[in-house]
Amino acid sequence: MRNYQSVADAVAEEIRAGRLRAGDRLPPQRDFARLHNIAASTATRVYQELARRGLTVGEVGRGTFVCATAGAPSGAGSAGAADGRVDLELNYPVVPEQNELLAAGLTRLLRPELLGAAMRSAGPVGAPAVREAAADLLARAGWRPDPARVLFSGSGRQAISAAVAALAPPGARLGVEELTYPALKAIAGRLGVTLVPLAMDGSGLVPEAVAEAHRAQPLHAVYVQPALHNPLSLSMPRERLERLAEVLTELGIHAIEDGVWSFLCDGPPLASLAPELTVLVDSLSKRLAPGLSLGLVVAPASVANSVSVSLRSGGWTPMRFAMEAMYHWQADDSVAAIVAAKRRQARQRQELAQGHLGGFVTRGDPRSYYRWWELPHPWRADTFVAAAARYGIAVTPAAAFAVDPRRVPNAVRLGLASPAADTLSRALATLADLARSAPDDLVTD
Repeated sequence: MRNYQSVADAVAEEIRAGRLRAGDRLPPQRDFARLHNIAASTATRVYQELARRGLTVGEVGRGTFVCATAGAPSGAGSAGAADGRVDLELNYPVVPEQNELLAAGLTRLLRPELLGAAMRSAGPVGAPAVREAAADLLARAGWRPDPARVLFSGSGRQAISAAVAALAPPGARLGVEELTYPALKAIAGRLGVTLVPLAMDGSGLVPEAVAEAHRAQPLHAVYVQPALHNPLSLSMPRERLERLAEVLTELGIHAIEDGVWSFLCDGPPLASLAPELTVLVDSLSKRLAPGLSLGLVVAPASVANSVSVSLRSGGWTPMRFAMEAMYHWQADDSVAAIVAAKRRQARQRQELAQGHLGGFVTRGDPRSYYRWWELPHPWRADTFVAAAARYGIAVTPAAAFAVDPRRVPNAVRLGLASPAADTLSRALATLADLARSAPDDLVTD
């Protein structure tokens, strides 16, 4: 008998391959069970698993819709996905000058004597010069990590996986913002870790919510996005960061700080305020290029060995070529130039979004590449996602980010980074017109 995980994996592959597209409705669960020759209870678990992974969204009586695709952006200046969709789900910033800047660094690396070394296998601990370059790359607001504490992984997601595996054993409770990065939900599920949703307000995670959850039943760690939170586009002010550091210190709880979008802002990281309790994770794919896969981890001495073991045992170690490329790009200031260009682009795209969506309730930090949209009545997130898909536009419903499926805002997240600016403008105009229309005119349940 097929288990629910294998069936969910098969459906997820259909979505990734594009055979099931955003807005497509899955059959009722009983029909799905007959189609796949599984029990009705197994079909229920399949649908729950797909929703937990952020791939579908639905409500009783309305059906279940595909809401996320797992592909790669089609490239710099892309008008949308390879199948013609305008993809506002995936969020990979690309600026015109980055290819020329990156090519210069790679040209030096392709010298035979350097290339040979770069093609050798690597572990999570890089060469001293590479760790120094990574520390320089991660430095901000007067803080620079100790290069000896820097580790490397194959990607940002692998860095998160290793940190979770090191700090939260199977069956553990991991505190997390009530709206969080969808990949974390999948990571926790695969590692057997229970996510505990923690309250947020306009300044981000509420520190007292951490203490309250820990008193109810001990937390093993907390995962938090202090800088440009995805999806809410919030950044914690220093006072909030300091209070969170105090609570973590009082309780003796480690934090996993996701800093993947921190290159767009200048505030201090949590790791600067609670250095012995914070594992900082970052990556290069947003900062430099979508296809560049290299994760960065700053681990305090108390857990560095555990994180390193997790990276090795999980098969999450990096390619040496990516580490060496990062070293050269950091050394010749290509990283700084690309980051500066992306900061300018993010502000331009937020201005574009504000121009089209100014009449709606939206939230978007001027420094970020995404915008949170609280949909107007009578729209519901599931029907809006389906209707947008019929116009060839993919957006992400709040359900993909919600940790508690019983508490899902009626909202969508718009990723502003991937399409070309003119394509983005047309898509935003279409979505604004759609939101002003009556949903019953556009969506047939």
